[in-house]
Amino acid sequence: MKIGLVAGEASGDLLGAGLIGAIRARIPEATFEGVAGPAMVAAGCTQWEDTDGLAVFGLVETLAHIPRLLTLRRSLVNRWRESPPDVFVGIDAPDFNLGLEKALRKSAIRTVHYVSPTIWAWRPGRIKTVQKAADRVLCILPFEKAIYDRRGMDAVFVGHPKADTLPTDIDIESVRELHDLGSGPVVAVLPGSRRSEVSRLGPLFAATAALLAAGRADIRFVTPVASPKLKPIIEEQIANAGVADRFRLIDLDSTEAMSAADVVLLASGTAALESALLAKPTVAAYAIAKLSGIIIRLIGLQNEYFTMPNLITETPLIPEFIQEDVEPEAMAAAVGALLDDPARREAIRRRFATLRTELALGADGCAADAVIELAR
Repeated sequence: MKIGLVAGEASGDLLGAGLIGAIRARIPEATFEGVAGPAMVAAGCTQWEDTDGLAVFGLVETLAHIPRLLTLRRSLVNRWRESPPDVFVGIDAPDFNLGLEKALRKSAIRTVHYVSPTIWAWRPGRIKTVQKAADRVLCILPFEKAIYDRRGMDAVFVGHPKADTLPTDIDIESVRELHDLGSGPVVAVLPGSRRSEVSRLGPLFAATAALLAAGRADIRFVTPVASPKLKPIIEEQIANAGVADRFRLIDLDSTEAMSAADVVLLASGTAALESALLAKPTVAAYAIAKLSGIIIRLIGLQNEYFTMPNLITETPLIPEFIQEDVEPEAMAAAVGALLDDPARREAIRRRFATLRTELALGADGCAADAVIELAR
């Protein structure tokens, strides 16, 4: 069995690696090829292009990359038309993968889209595109399958891989001691994994930390640095805010950083769900280029909430700040309110703990079974 794959960004690379491993466990002779990151390559995928090439963020910011991305998509279509896979799996990156899936499907290649586009939050009209592109959609959130069922589309809820893999027994006190975080309140600060995110949100998060530090002598902050090239940028930001002595920067490990915290302040994305699955009270911010933000609002792409946990729980539990509302004073007030209210933090922890149970279905195995069934 030959399987074509295209994954976008690091999160898609991890999903792809888990899928490859689960398929290999069922069909040892299966082969994999396509656009892959290091985790997928390590799992056994032949890499034609690196996932980094699809890691483009925002609306206006994407325009300069369109010619290159269209050329890449055409080359993939031609290559797989000449030597078709038994099934193609597009992992996230809907703006790239849905067009690719549509073209491959016209050539009688079965297609799977893994991770439903956020049709419930942004651009709901995309469900028509998904319907033309994918033979089957693999959903990682529980309410998504019903949306596709109402359209008569083939969708499978596989659960969320993070709910299966995040540790449940981290010794918080040991982590705090390891990073010299003291015995006072700890806030994990995650300004993002892309340079554009860190450049945009980092100074605002550092200013938020400064406001919190001004009234709390024992507060400490911990930031996981997503890549070495981001470290000097973050160091300069916290130094400019006058809080470098309150911060601990650790390499890569967002799980460890969030586990050590009483409250998490983060750039919205997959980290928001990870924080919730770790049962951490969270404050989220989302900011893109100003022109992109104006376009989103003018054409009605923005939903009431943008973090995954707020879209799953009955009552939104994560304070959200978007575009011009991403202000240090407001974010400091939201984080401070959680730090000052242990009962509220405990209620949030309890609800987030049940969320993990709802999403832990063994996603890699469920996704593998769904892909193999369609391929056969």
